[in-house]
Amino acid sequence: MLLRLTAPMILGMVGIHLFHLVDTFFVGRLGTQALAAMSFTFPVVFTIAGISLGLGLGASAVISRAIGEGDWGRVRRLTTDSLALAFLIVAFFVVVGLFTIEPVFRLLGATDELLPLIRSYMIVWYPGMIFVVMPMVGNNAIRATGDTRTPSLIMITAACVNGVLDPLFIFGIGPFPRLELAGAALATVIGRSITFTLALLILARRERMLTRSFPGLRALWDSWKEILHVGIPSALTNILIPVGIGVITRIVSGYGAAAVAGFGVATRIEIFALTPVMALRSVLAPFVGQNWGARRHDRLRRGVAISGGFSIGWGLLVWLILAVTGRHIAAVFNDSPDVIATTALYMLIVPAAYGMRGVLLLSTGALSILRRPIDAAVLMLVQIFVLYVPLAVLGSRVLELAGVFGAGLVANVVAGAVACLWIRRIMALRHSEDLGRPADAPVAEPTGGGM
Repeated sequence: MLLRLTAPMILGMVGIHLFHLVDTFFVGRLGTQALAAMSFTFPVVFTIAGISLGLGLGASAVISRAIGEGDWGRVRRLTTDSLALAFLIVAFFVVVGLFTIEPVFRLLGATDELLPLIRSYMIVWYPGMIFVVMPMVGNNAIRATGDTRTPSLIMITAACVNGVLDPLFIFGIGPFPRLELAGAALATVIGRSITFTLALLILARRERMLTRSFPGLRALWDSWKEILHVGIPSALTNILIPVGIGVITRIVSGYGAAAVAGFGVATRIEIFALTPVMALRSVLAPFVGQNWGARRHDRLRRGVAISGGFSIGWGLLVWLILAVTGRHIAAVFNDSPDVIATTALYMLIVPAAYGMRGVLLLSTGALSILRRPIDAAVLMLVQIFVLYVPLAVLGSRVLELAGVFGAGLVANVVAGAVACLWIRRIMALRHSEDLGRPADAPVAEPTGGGM
C-alpha cells in the first residue's frame, strides 16, 4: 500500500527534478564557464530547498497527526499558520540573500570570472523564493491528507512550463530576449509560481484546509512552535546536505572550473536518480504521522521496513546503470573531456552507496515525524561533517578527485547502517510508550486510501 501511494509521487518528484536537469542541459550549451557558474549556485539553491522541505515536513507532521486524531478544526488552523510562517521566513532570506551574493560565493570558491555569471542568476532567483518555499509547504499539507496524486500533477505541470520557457529565455528565441543564466532563473521562477497558485487554490477550495480567522498572537505562536518543533531540526537536517555539498564544491574547485562543472552535472543526475527514494520519503512522512496518531505500530514498523528494502534494491540497480552509462550521460550536458571525465568518475564510485543513502534519508524523515528531529539532525551531522568532509579532505590529498568521491561512498554506507539501527530502536520505544498511555478518546483510523 505504501509503495502504491508512492507511484504518483515519483512522477511529481521527476517533474520537480526535471527543473534542475533541464536547466543544466540548456545552460551546458552556453559553455563550461556558464555550467560551472550554475554549479556554484547548487549549494545555495538546495539550502533554501532544504529549509522549505523542513518547514513542509514540520507542517506535514502536525497536520497528519491531527488528521489521524480526527481534529479538523486544528488541521485548518495548522495549515493556515504554516503558510504564514513560510512567508515570513521567505521575506527574511530574500533580503539576506540579495546582500550576500558576493561573499557567499567567494567562500564557495567562485573566481572573479564566474561571479558576474552567478550574480545574474541569483539576482532573479532570490526574489522568486516565495514560489519555491510556500508551494513545498502547501504540497506537504495536501500530502498529509493522503493525496499524493494532486501535488505530483502540480509539479509535473510546473516542470513542463519550465522546460518550454528555458530555451526561449536562455537563448532569446523569437521575441524573447537572450538572458542566458538569468533566463534559466526566470523560467524556474515562472514555473514555480504555477505550483504556488495551484497549491493555494486546492488547499482553499477543494480541501478546505485554510481559514480566514485570526486566532490571536498567542494561538498563532503556539501553532508556530508546534510546527517549528519538527520544522527547525528537519530544516537543519535537510540543509546539512547542501552545506556539505558546498564544502565539497570548495574542495573540487581546486581542480578547476571543468571539475566544478562535472561535479555539478553529477549531483544533478544523482538527485534525479534518487527520485523514487525521495518520493517514498515524502509519502512515508504522512504515513508515519497518521499511523502513529492512530496507534497502528504494526503498520508503522512494516512500512519503514519495506521502504528500507526498496531503497537498497533501487540503489544497486541505479549504480549498475550509471557505472556503465555515466560517460555517455555526461556528454549530453557538455562536450568538454574534463567535464565528462569528472562526471563519469563520480558516477562510477558514489552511486554504489545510493541504497544506504536512501536508508539514511528515509530514517531521518521518519524520526522527525516521530518527534525525534534532533536524532535525525545528529545522524546527518555525523554523515556530513564527521565522515564525509574529513574523509574528502584526506582523500583529495591521497587520490585527488577519486578520493573525494570515495569519501562520499564510505560516509553514506556507515551513516545509513547507523540510521537503520537507530530508527528500529526509536520505533520500539514509541510502541512501549503508547502501550502505557491510556486512550482518553477513540482514535481515528488513518485516511488516504488505507494509510
